[in-house]
Formats: sequence, C-alpha cells, structure tokens
Amino acid sequence: MSPLPILLLRAILALISVLATSHPLVRHSYVIASSSSIGNYDRTAARGEVEALLKWKSSLKGQGRPLLPSWNATIPSCSWVGISCDSSRRIVSLNISGYDLYGTLRNFDFSSFPDMTTLVLANISLSGTIPPSIGNLSELNHLDFSQNHLSVPREIGKLESLTVLQLLGNKLSGHIPSTISNLSKLSVLYLYENQLTGSVPSEIGKLESLIELALYDNKLSGHIPSTIGNLSKLSELYLYKNQLIGSVPSEIGKLESLTKLALYDNKLSGHIPSTIGNLSKLEVLSLFTNLFSGSLPVEMNNLTQLTNLQLGDNNFTGNLPPDVCRDGVLVNISVAFNFFTGPIPRSLKNCSTLFRVRLDYNQLTGDISDALGTYPNLYYLDLSYNELHGMLPARIGQYNNLTLLRISNNKISGALPSELENMKRLNVLDLSTNHISGGITKDLAKLKKLFELSLENNELTGSIPPEIGTILTLRNLSLSKNRLVGHIPKQLGNCIDLLSLNLSGNELHDSIPVEISNLRSLEILDLSGNSLVGEIPEQFWRLQSLETLNLSHNNLSGEISSTFNDMAGLKTVDVSYNQLEGPIPNSTAFHNASIDAVRGNKGLCGGIVGLETCPLEKEDRKLLVILLPIIAIMLLFMVTLGFWHTMIGRTKRNVEDQLVSTNGNLFAIWSYDGVIMYENIIEATEEFDSKYCIGSGAYGKISWQKAFRSEIRALIEIRHRNIVKLYGFCSSPRHSFLVYEYLEGGNLENLLSDRETAAGFGWLERRNVARGVADALCYMHHDCSPSIIHRDISSKNILLDLEYEVHVSDFGTARFMKPDSSNCTSFAGTFGYAAPGIGEFCLSVLIVR
Repeated sequence: MSPLPILLLRAILALISVLATSHPLVRHSYVIASSSSIGNYDRTAARGEVEALLKWKSSLKGQGRPLLPSWNATIPSCSWVGISCDSSRRIVSLNISGYDLYGTLRNFDFSSFPDMTTLVLANISLSGTIPPSIGNLSELNHLDFSQNHLSVPREIGKLESLTVLQLLGNKLSGHIPSTISNLSKLSVLYLYENQLTGSVPSEIGKLESLIELALYDNKLSGHIPSTIGNLSKLSELYLYKNQLIGSVPSEIGKLESLTKLALYDNKLSGHIPSTIGNLSKLEVLSLFTNLFSGSLPVEMNNLTQLTNLQLGDNNFTGNLPPDVCRDGVLVNISVAFNFFTGPIPRSLKNCSTLFRVRLDYNQLTGDISDALGTYPNLYYLDLSYNELHGMLPARIGQYNNLTLLRISNNKISGALPSELENMKRLNVLDLSTNHISGGITKDLAKLKKLFELSLENNELTGSIPPEIGTILTLRNLSLSKNRLVGHIPKQLGNCIDLLSLNLSGNELHDSIPVEISNLRSLEILDLSGNSLVGEIPEQFWRLQSLETLNLSHNNLSGEISSTFNDMAGLKTVDVSYNQLEGPIPNSTAFHNASIDAVRGNKGLCGGIVGLETCPLEKEDRKLLVILLPIIAIMLLFMVTLGFWHTMIGRTKRNVEDQLVSTNGNLFAIWSYDGVIMYENIIEATEEFDSKYCIGSGAYGKISWQKAFRSEIRALIEIRHRNIVKLYGFCSSPRHSFLVYEYLEGGNLENLLSDRETAAGFGWLERRNVARGVADALCYMHHDCSPSIIHRDISSKNILLDLEYEVHVSDFGTARFMKPDSSNCTSFAGTFGYAAPGIGEFCLSVLIVR
C-alpha cells in the first residue's frame, strides 16, 4: 500500500475518534476509542497513566486558583495542562512548575510513566522524600525538582539518561553520593541552595559531558578535587558560599572552555595558580572573601575577556595586572581590602566600559589626575584609603552617571573642581581626610540627589554656603576638622531628613540657630570645638530622635535647658568646657554621663560623680516665696470646699423633709423667692394649659410620688455638662412640677424619626452623642457617692441643645446604690428599650475600668 492511502486512513480514523469521544454516550470510553485508532497504543498503560495522575492530584492542595482544572477523566490526558505526549499518545513530559500547589510525592507512581523524558515539578511547595520508584524512569533526561522541600533517594543515581538535574533550593542534606558518577550524560547539575555537607567527591570528575556545575550556598568542606580538571567542556563553575579550604588546584587551568568561575565566600588560601592564565575565555572571576595571599600571577594579563573581576577581602600583595582591561571589555573591578601596591593599572584609564570600580583599602600610589580617564558609563567609584596624590581632574565632571564618589583618606590636594556640579545623579560625595583647600563652592547645592556630603578633615576655608540647606535629600553632612569660619547657616534647618550633622573642629562663631531644632530625624549632632556663644536653644526638645549630642569646647553660657528632660532617646551627651551653670537636666543621658562630659564649665551641679551638689540658691528661695502663698490658697480652698459639701448635705436632707410634708405652696428654686416664682410660672403657663405642652412623660401614672422624689434627689446630687440642669421644683396639693433648663434641640427619638433631620445628623454628631451619654453614665456610676443608676436610658430621655450636645434627663426611675449592695439592678424604665437599664452599672464598670 502506498504511503498516501495510509496517511488518509489514519486521518479518517482520527476524525472518527474525535467524533466518538464527543458523544455523551461514549464520552467516558475515550481511551478505548482513541487507542483503537492507532495500532501500537497500549490501552492498559494509558489508563494507568491517567489513574496515577488523578490519584496524585487528589493528594495535592491548592493555595489560590483551582487545582489543575483540566485534569479530569472526561478529556484526553494529552490535553491536560503541563502534559505532553509522543506520537503514540504516551506521556513523555510533565511540567507544572510554578502552580499554587502543595503536598507530597507519596502517591505519585513513577513506574506508570516508563516513557517519560522530562519531569519538571519546580516551585510548587512539595515536601517529604521522593519515592525510590523514580529510579524506574530509565528514559528520563531532564529532571527539575528545584525550589521545593524534598529529600532525594539514592535511586536518583539510576537515571543514567539524565542530561539535566536540577535539585536546587530544597532541603538536601548529607554528602553528595559518589554514585553521581553514573550520570555520565549530565550536562547541567544544579544542587545549590541546600544543606549538603562533606567534600566535593572526586568522582565528579567523571561527568565529562558537564557544562554547568553549581554547588554553591551549601555547607561543603574540604579541598576542591583536582579531578575537576577533567571536565573539559565545563563553561560555568559555581562553588561559592561554602566552607572549602586549601588552594585552587593547578588543574583548573585545563578548563579552557570556562567562562564563569565563582569561588568567593569560602576559606580558600594560598596563591592563585599561574595556570589560570590558560582560561582565555574567562569572563567572570570571583574570588573575594577568602584567605588568598601572595602576588597575582603575571599570566592573569592573558584574561583579556574579563568583564567582572572580584578579588576583594583577601590578603593579596604586589601590583594589579596592568593589562586587566587591554581589550576594553571590563565592566566591574573590585579588589578592595587587600594589600595591593603600585599604580592603578594603566589599561583602566582608557577602559570606557567600566561601570563599577572598587580599589579602596589598599596601598595604591600615583597621581590621580593621570590615573583616571573618561568613563561615560561609570556608576560607582571608590578609591578611598590608598596613597593617591594630585588634584582632582576637571574631567571628573563628565561622569554623568556616577552615583557614588569616594576618594577619602588619600593625599589629594588643591581646590574642589567646579565641574562637580555636573554630576547630577550623585548620591554620595566623600572626599574626607585629604589636603583639599579653598572654599566650599555654593554650586554643590546643584547636586539635588545628594544623600551624603563628607568633606571633613581637610584644609577648607571660608564660610558654609547657606545654599547647602537647599539639598533636601541630605542624610549625612560632615564638614568637621577644617578651617571654616562664620556662623552656622540657619538654612540647614530645611534639611529635615538629616540623620547626622557634624560641624565640629572649625572656627564657627555666633549662637546655635534655633532652626536646627527643625531636624526631627537627627540622630547625631556634633558642634564641638568651635567658638559658639549664647545659650543652648530651648527648642532642642523637638529633636526627639537625637541619640548623640556633643557641644563641648565652645563658649556656650546660661543654664542647660530643662527641655533635655523630655528627650528620652538621648543616650550620649558632652557639654564640657563651656560657660554653662546651674543644675544638670533630669535625663538619662546626663545621669549616665561621667565627669568628663560636664567638666570645665562655670558652675554646673548635680548628681554626676565628681560634680558638686546643687545648693538651695536664690532662685530656689524665690520659687518658695511664690509657692507658699499658692499652697496656702489651695488649703483655704479645700477647707471652703469641705464646708460647702457639708452645707449641701444639710440642704439635701431639708429638701427631703420638705417633700414628705404636705403644707401649702412649697417651692424651692436657686436664688429666688419661692412663692413669687411659683405664681409667675402659674401665670405664664395659664395654669399649665395644654397649648404650652411640648411633651409628656410617665408621671401621674404609677408610683408617681416615689419617681418625683427620685428625680429631685438625683438631680440635686448631680453637676455635669451632659445631664439636664434642675432649676427648681414645687411639691403641693395643687401642683407638683420640676423646672429644668430648656433644650431647643428636642430629644434624640424625634430627631432620628424625622428623615430630613436624621439625614443631616452625621457620623461625627452621632459619635459625640454616644460619647456624651457615656460620659454622663460614667459620672453617675463612678464620680457620685453613692453611685446613681439611671435605669431608663432611651432616645426619648436624651435631650439635645442646638449644638447637638447631649443632656440626659428623666431620673424618675433612678436608684442610689448602697456601697455593700449588688451592682446590678432589676428592670425599670421604658419597655422595648432596656439595654442600658438592665445591668447598666455592670457594663459601665467593664467599659470604664
């Protein structure tokens, strides 16, 4: 039969299979239907694959989106997310990395997938141990279980077809097994970011197909095996962040395909082998933070393809390779914290590709103006702590992308170049501890992104430009140990994010500007060693973040401000050698200070050892003269208050006695003739005509006389802004009434029942009403003796004035609590609204206390 009919027949059979599986009656028989269309399809194996995957899925859990929604028995497994099949519809690839899943591999039956070549289950929070049955995947060439929490069985060594093995970011522990040598086809081995211990096995040298080897960030120890030189195809070797010891084997020079070598952050020692010069393709060499010593081999000049050279934090000596940037591709060079001597490599001057340069903390020499070239891409330059001399070149202003420039602790001289103003992206400018002279140019204020400006310990003269105060990004400003004169610019108070200000060791005079107190974030302030005069600003209490203050060796006078008492964060203080006097502040910083922090003043006294105790001085006597009359007045007030309280008690008892009596028009009201006021009220209301009625209560119904007495007794006892004021009362056979303060706002019930007024009654007003009621209840419960329980708090009894101020009213059901009685009362008041009445006192105690 010709190939064309065969292909046509297969296409027809495939179409029939698709139509059949879509019919409802045969949808669940898709395996049989589809398998019958291809002669070599193993239906039993297909069912086994589906069942194995569904069983594993059922043991997983999701952290967000649904669990693999396409994984169900109603569609072919080859259409499932992450599944790939071969032409025989057998599963050969499973890749579901990055899904929001978690679980174990306990229910994953690896033996059901004998044809699988790729298995990627990365970053899905799997835990536990990988089942030993993984060793049955004899066709597997790509295995990735990275970023999980798995332990790996020894059977992983049976996967002899593997080319890629990625187990990074798990919890692998123990030694790397020597059986790793069985994986002879491996090209990529990633075991980094685990907890592996022991040494790197020498058998790793048998993996001659290896291109990438990453064992970093483990706990590996011992030597680097010399057999590593057998990995002739190796391009990338990462062994950093371990505990490796010994020297780098000379066999490393056999890895002529190597482009990246990272051995940093170990305990490697000895010299760098000269064979490293054979690595002509090397682009990255990272050896920093080890114990290497000696000179660099001259053969390193052969590494002309280097883009990244990192040798910092070792014990290297001698010169740097002069041709380190011969081909002009070097981007990053960092050799800080060594003992390199000699000049900066000549090839660096024309290395326009440089992005980051760290040559600090060495013993490099030479004229800096000759060593520096033009670097359009330079981002970071640190040459501090060397022996460089000369003047800063004007071309330094062309470093337009520079964010950090440190050349401190050298022998740089001359004036600050005006071209510095062109470095608009500069965050850090540190030229401290040199021999720079001349004035500080106001053009530095154009560096609007500057975080740190350090010009200390130079020979600068003139005054501090007030324009410095316009650099609002400043965090650290140090101009100490120069020859600056004039006053401290008050404009520095605009730098409100400043953390450290050091102007010590100059010749500044005048007083300390009060604007310094605007620096609310300031932690360190050092103005010592100047000629400052006047008093310490009282506004210093605003410096609540201040931890260290040094005002010593000035001519400050007066008393130390008591505002220091409020500076709780102040830890260290020094005010020695001034003209200060009086008692030291009552603060922790002064209490913990030694005599050295206060000595050399005019007359300080206080509790520091070695300091005189403060006598009772004239000012103290003046204070007593003022205080004694005040104390006498207070005592007189207390006596008067006691007498008034006694008289009120007698008045209360007289009122109660009058209530019991039944004589004629008995009327009591504050400061008025009772009879006259009674007649005036009768006349004004036309004997209480109904047309003057604005509301009615419960009086005249049940227990009227008892409620009436309770109302009067309660309100006589009470004086509170949120409780209605009783002006007077009348108890007679003809009329009995109470006279209250008139409240124009009506009661809360009417306000809330009217839709229009309720709409204008906002959350602020509602909160104030709730607070007012709570304040009134708290006063009655806790500030009255005996305590008063209202027992009928309702919206009807909450009256409001025009400002929505609350006035609680209607004390007819109020009860006085006996000190030894229960704090919970029986039901009283308005039915249907009993929440504040039942257990009112108990609730108040809970809330207030």
